[in-house]
Amino acid sequence: MNEKEKVEWKKKIIQGIHEVYDPEIPIDIVNLGLVYQIDISDDGDVYVRIGATTPACPVTEDLQYTVEQVVKESVPAKSIRVKLDLDTEWTPLMMTEEGRKEFIRKFGYDIVKRWAERMGIEEQKVT
Repeated sequence: MNEKEKVEWKKKIIQGIHEVYDPEIPIDIVNLGLVYQIDISDDGDVYVRIGATTPACPVTEDLQYTVEQVVKESVPAKSIRVKLDLDTEWTPLMMTEEGRKEFIRKFGYDIVKRWAERMGIEEQKVT
């Protein structure tokens, strides 16, 4: 598999994962910043590393399974491995701009600004 094919596969995988939503925050896991890594080998093996908004998330196995199914539907991978990374602590700063705007539309406040205020971080460093 060449680099161009890998890029196309990655686009298809990300497009599919945009349909996977966090159970607590109804925003897709791509825009929440929970997709940490996508690697595709020359042989067509796919590795995806994802996180959760909290290590206590009760549906982590479901999240892993759903991402695996989405990858299967998106590309003809030789093998798929989805790793749940609970060591990387999620913060609202990891959200995409689109995810942040969606959060504001749904909940009426900016989670990034609120989190920064609570953490004592200057606003200009997070916007």
